[in-house]
Amino acid sequence: MPEGPSIVILKEEVQQFSGKKILEAGGNTKIDLAGIAGSKVTAFKSWGKHFLIILPKLTIRIHFMLFGSYSIDEKTKAKPRLHLRFKNGDLYFYACSVKLLPGDINSHYDWSGDVMNDAWDPKKARKKLKAHPDELAADALLDQDIFAGVGNIIKNEVLFRIRIHPESRVGSIPPRKLTELIKEARNYSFDFLKWKKAFVLRKHWLAHAKNVCPRDHIPFIKVQHLGKRKRRAFFCEKCQKLYVE
Repeated sequence: MPEGPSIVILKEEVQQFSGKKILEAGGNTKIDLAGIAGSKVTAFKSWGKHFLIILPKLTIRIHFMLFGSYSIDEKTKAKPRLHLRFKNGDLYFYACSVKLLPGDINSHYDWSGDVMNDAWDPKKARKKLKAHPDELAADALLDQDIFAGVGNIIKNEVLFRIRIHPESRVGSIPPRKLTELIKEARNYSFDFLKWKKAFVLRKHWLAHAKNVCPRDHIPFIKVQHLGKRKRRAFFCEKCQKLYVE
């Protein structure tokens, strides 16, 4: 599943189509594509894991789910979910969710909840976290209402960076450590973006998909379906403290 930084990269890659008219819209999506052809793309935006194609009267929202992908100009799979043809090229989206959002896009999204947006508000994130004291830290980081854009890789790496056990309860985490969690969710997202652009992201993983803790040189604990979100977790029981009281 693409995480927030990957959607930011997509947004940058398609700028050649910004301000351009959609000549043709097709694909096997079930949404009504009537009226999209002929519309001009006024902007491309991202919110967390959502890619947004802004048109004058509505927005096309792309969510890549678990196995979604895209291609530019070249059709790489037989059945695109959505195909947009422009005079200067083509956009293809595969195995994703496509939805139309009517009206002003600002009525649909709180930009302050996106960890990579300039409007990101850590104070709001803290308030939302405090409203869920029994939530596991691992689940809280994956809550898109709090940390839009954070996915499983970022979750595992952030918790390792700040030495917090993924099964720690939010309400039991000391204020200073909670500040670290909020700060590093954003910091690591931008590190992710930088490394992915340089094609070295995997080389920088310290915990995700790793076998041994680089700090303590002992085996990581691997849990296949941790928390209510049932996502993979990699953590060190020695250096990542469990806060439960």
